[in-house]
Amino acid sequence: MTGSAAQAPWPFARCAQFAVAAASGVELVRALKVRAHLLHPSTATASEAARVSMIYVYAMTAAVVLFLLWFARCRRNAELLSPGTVRGSAAWAVLAWLIPGVNFWAPRGLLLDVRRASGPAGADPGRRDMLVNAWWAAWVGHAVLYLAGMHIAGGTSLPVLVAAQSLDLLAAALAATLIERVTKRQAAGLRSLEPVPAPDGLPHAS
Repeated sequence: MTGSAAQAPWPFARCAQFAVAAASGVELVRALKVRAHLLHPSTATASEAARVSMIYVYAMTAAVVLFLLWFARCRRNAELLSPGTVRGSAAWAVLAWLIPGVNFWAPRGLLLDVRRASGPAGADPGRRDMLVNAWWAAWVGHAVLYLAGMHIAGGTSLPVLVAAQSLDLLAAALAATLIERVTKRQAAGLRSLEPVPAPDGLPHAS
């Protein structure tokens, strides 16, 4: 695949951004419904919690699939832009997000590699990784607080719920921003690989 044939994955980027935001919003509603049921158990609250939980499963599945499609395409482009600088295989770039335990540390390194390799040669020499680190901290923090909340006051602690969901919303916003910036870097990097047309009047290479 040549630079002129490769394209920044904007369709996947837009779909992933929308799906991540939707999943985060549904998770907030689900958390509130589940807490309401735990505080006031009834057939009605159980039904509402189950319905929203099912919607959340669908929304999160769509978000994961679309995000991984975007990331897989970005990883492929990054290898084209900076051969040999992205660690691991193309399969590992997807599987690492899905393996329990591994997905608490591997995604950060994968995103850093792809982001760094995605820009034009010499671009962003400082390799500012603050956005990736902030997203990673918010994502892991939300997961830790969510698990802790299940063991505190039977999952009904409002302060823990507020903190966990605030981190989830922050992680979603940072993920959407990260998707935008990485895709823009790839678009700029791929443009730098496009062949420059020869001026009129000069012989073209055969």
